[in-house]
Order: sequence, then C-alpha cells, then structure tokens
Amino acid sequence: MQAGAALPLAAALAPAHAAAPGRQASTSTAIRTLRLPFEIAETSFDPAAIQDSYSRQITGHIFEAPLEYDYYARPARLRPCTLAALPEVSADFRSFTLRLTAGILFADDPAFGGKPRELVAADYVYAWKRLYDPRWKSPMLFVLEPARLLGLDALRKQALDTRQPFDYDRPVEGLRALDRYTLQIKLAEPAPRFPYLLADQSVFGAVAREVVERYGDTIGEHPVGTGPFRLAAWTRSSRIVLERNPQYRERRWDFEIAPELLAAQPLLARDAERLRGRRLPLVDRVEVSVIDEGQPRWLSFAGGDQDFMRVPNEMAPLIAPGGQIAPFLAQRGVRLVRTPMADIALAYFNMEHPLVGGMTPEKVALRRAVSLAFNRAEYVRAVFNDSAVIAQAPLAPGTFGHDPALRSALGDSDLARAKALLDTYGYLDRDGDGWRETPDGAPLVLEMASTSSQLDRKQNEQWRRFMAAAGLRIEFRIAQWPELLKQSLAGNLMMWSFSWQLTEPDSDLLLGMAYGPNREQSNDARFALAAYDRLYEAQRRLADGPERLALLMQMTRLLAAYMPYLLFLHRIRLDVAQPWVAGYARNPFTEVCWHLIDVDPAARAAAA
Repeated sequence: MQAGAALPLAAALAPAHAAAPGRQASTSTAIRTLRLPFEIAETSFDPAAIQDSYSRQITGHIFEAPLEYDYYARPARLRPCTLAALPEVSADFRSFTLRLTAGILFADDPAFGGKPRELVAADYVYAWKRLYDPRWKSPMLFVLEPARLLGLDALRKQALDTRQPFDYDRPVEGLRALDRYTLQIKLAEPAPRFPYLLADQSVFGAVAREVVERYGDTIGEHPVGTGPFRLAAWTRSSRIVLERNPQYRERRWDFEIAPELLAAQPLLARDAERLRGRRLPLVDRVEVSVIDEGQPRWLSFAGGDQDFMRVPNEMAPLIAPGGQIAPFLAQRGVRLVRTPMADIALAYFNMEHPLVGGMTPEKVALRRAVSLAFNRAEYVRAVFNDSAVIAQAPLAPGTFGHDPALRSALGDSDLARAKALLDTYGYLDRDGDGWRETPDGAPLVLEMASTSSQLDRKQNEQWRRFMAAAGLRIEFRIAQWPELLKQSLAGNLMMWSFSWQLTEPDSDLLLGMAYGPNREQSNDARFALAAYDRLYEAQRRLADGPERLALLMQMTRLLAAYMPYLLFLHRIRLDVAQPWVAGYARNPFTEVCWHLIDVDPAARAAAA
C-alpha cells in the first residue's frame, strides 16, 4: 500500500513572500463589511477555554500565533506571522527557537492603562501556560501534552495537588522567554511536526496577562489580541461583530495562488490582480449571524444579506446540482467553491457506559454490529448529496498516511453481518416486539445525542432507519451544541455524532481521539488500550516515512477491532460566494481568511 499525500515539514516551512508595492486598488470610501452566517452558536472567545470550530473562527481573527498558513498555497505551507523568520529547529526535533518581530501591538484595551502595549515573547509563554492551568480546564491541553514541554506537567501537577493558584512566574525549561523578542521551546520527546501547532491562531495566539487579570472569569467576553480584528459587539448565539483593529501593523495582500487552485477557480487570478499590495485587513467590519437552519441561511444568502456561506446539505440539489453551480446562480455571478476537506465525521460510543461500553466480546460485538448496520453509502447520498467520501481510517485527505484506495473494517457496512453478530452474542428479540434485548434480557435502547437542527433531524432519521433494520431501537437526546459539548466532556452521553476539522496537514489530532490520556479532552469515547497508547506515543516521535506509516496502520486495525468510534466520511465542502466578493477560497487547514477577503460596496448596492 502506498501512502497518500505525504507532506514533509521542510516543504511546509516557507519564507513569506516579499511585500508588494502599496497601491490601493479600491477608490470606494464606503465602509466595507463582510457578512457571513454560522450554523452553530459560539461558546466563548477565550483561546484557552474553547474547542468548537465556530468560536475558534472568531478567536483566530483576533489573536495571532507565531506562524500562519500561506493561505492560497497548495500543498500546505507555513510562513511567519508574528515572527521575523521561520523557527530554528534542532536536529532532534526537541528544541525550537522563535524570534518575534519588534513593534507588533495589541489592540487598545483599558487593561493597558491607556498606553500602547507591544507583543513580547513573555506573552506567548503566559498564553501557553494558561492551557496547563487547572483553573481554565482547557479542552485543548491534549494538543500539547504528548509533546511534553519540559517542566509544564510538573507545574500543573503542583497546582492540582496543592489546590493553589497556578504559578505563572515559576520558570520552566520547556517554555522560556530568552529575551524580549526570543522564545525557546524544549520538549521531552522529539516532535517533528510541532511547528504546525504554532500556526493555530485560534488556540496558540498571544494573550496579554494584564487582560486576563483584569477580566478574570469573564475573559471569554473580552478577547484582546494582536490580530487584524477586535470584538465590537456580541449577542450570544445570535450575532457577532468584529471591527478593524486600529493598532494592526502594516501588512499587505502578498499571496501567490497555487496553479491547482487557479484551475478550479479561474476568477482568483483576477481577484489577485485587484487585491495585490492592498493593506490588511481588506474590510472594515465582519458581521456574523448565527442561523442554525439550512433553508433560512440559504434565503439570507439568496437575498444578498450574506457574502459567502457553506452550502447546506439539504439545499445542495437546488444550489449545486451534480456538484456544479445552478444556472440561475451562475447568471447572477455567484461562485461555487468546491474543497475536499481534511476532516472526519464520526460517532463515538462512550466506553464507560454500561450498555455500549466495555471490552468484553459481547460489548465489542454490539459496537461492531451498530457500525455494520449503518449504511454509509446511503448516508453520504441522502444527507450529504454525494459531497463526501466514506472514511476508512482516522487519516484525513491531504495528510500523511491517507490512502484513497484503502479499504478497512472501519468503513464497512453490511446489514447481514450486523444481524449475525447480534444473534451470535445473544442480542435477541425475546419478547417478540420487534426489538432486540441485551444478552441478559434487559431492554436495549441506544441513545444518540443531537441538536434540533434540520441537518441533525435528517441524520437522526437515517440512524433510526438503519438501526431498525437490524432490530435495534434508538432514541435521541436533544440539546444545544454547547450543552452537549459540556455533557460529552463530562462523560454523560452514550453516543454522539460530530466532525473534527484538522488545523494541520497531519492526522495526529484524529489518532489522539483514542489515546487514553486524552480522556475528558479529545478522547470523547474514553477509550483506553495500552497497546494503542504505546503505538500513538511511538509514532509521534517519528518523522514521516514507512516506519511511521506502519504504526498508523496498526493503530487503525486496533480501532477496527474494538470500535470505540464509528467513522462516517470526509466532507467535500461546497461554498458559494457573491459576485461582489474577491479573494474567497477555502484552505483545508485554516479558517483564518476574513482579513484576506474584499467586498465591493458599490457592486453589492447595485445588486440589491
């Protein structure tokens, strides 16, 4: 078997393009406002406290990490963001030295006492230590824990054991400010792909200590960063407004668009000519509306109230029949952007739940039977309108190890085998009511957590139909997304279905879903298997190559054997953008792009 699109880290680390001349292509003086909808409500704007992608889209445009993705490059490539140059990486991948650009300022805030506040290396030290502080209960700590930044685990343990405040002032070898602008990271284990983390603006952006100490437990309502935008208004679960950060340094639109991207979106060439050299951000405001139902989102876009949006699955036959823009939209100049995503949609079984959890043969058989009874091909057709591919492993497209030709038990659907497994292990219909009971005769009722959105209702109908065909009864626990996330992290759900979106061209995040120490973080299934944990730890230390690939395949086989997760698909994202929008594209690994997109107020007004 050959690996998929392997991406050596050296190829991803690239210098920034030289700044283009500062010409201004636009002559309009109108306020330029970018408008877009969210499908799901945000939870908070504190980088240390969030995990959901919607909140992270907001924080990613307010805070800045040391690196960023060269947004229009393919394959993925990193370039400096707040750094003066790319990180200096030791030969053993255990030491990383970062040198910041001087003169970068945080957005103004009362916490700074009316004085401009410069970004310094100590800000990153403080921000990343916050992930270890038990006070914030960070759901993203699992990203850093396996790399073992020297001294940080001990610092966290001290706070937990003594129940004293986390000691931010205690120096640790693994995370130090060598001087005002130089940051050094030292790891206990080799981490060849560690620099990718440094491009996640939403979690690893710099946070000022003064701001956190001023706002305390309400810090999630007061995000203050060095990024292109700042929070201007917020009505929870309804509307979020960002405005241009007046303190944002001078940066210009200086991107080269990859040939494969131009081949798919030829109009990007014209956009690039118009945008090149313009100062960032290109727009003055961003207005986000939370519209959880697909049809109202579409009607809002069709009426010109949204500038771009993801095509709702249930509306795809109208908007993009056969994966092509509908003629009536093409006549209006609406663009369709089609992007294979580096993500995975899945459901988990809570391995601690008395019905679906456990490692005994009959419990494994039940989970495997549920997986086999779930008709993935029909699900892709009925819910995603064929804009997805069936997942065969926790390895997303565009990442090392992904093989589109791979077929595994994780991607199997076979109703006859599902019924045979259930029969063999004693899950029988003993009372003749059409539903199976457990081997000891107790009622067998699966429970899937779900929101009340139209998409989830459609998915639930598929679940109900697939399970009924195998004689399995399923019910649904309905709640809002933030509440379900809270219950999931606490281990209070039996099953839940959602998707993970990668922020780097590697699937370590997905592999970590089954890593035992990630329980209560990304390991929603609470799966614990020593053999899997050993393989996970070993593969993290290896550079991409045949040895690492062999470990990834062993891990995939263990997941197929115990089935803590039911894998569905990798999405093909369909987006539509209005004719007055320039520069819109989708990068599979980052959502941070609003500052790179322009809107023409005159063209928008003319179309109204």
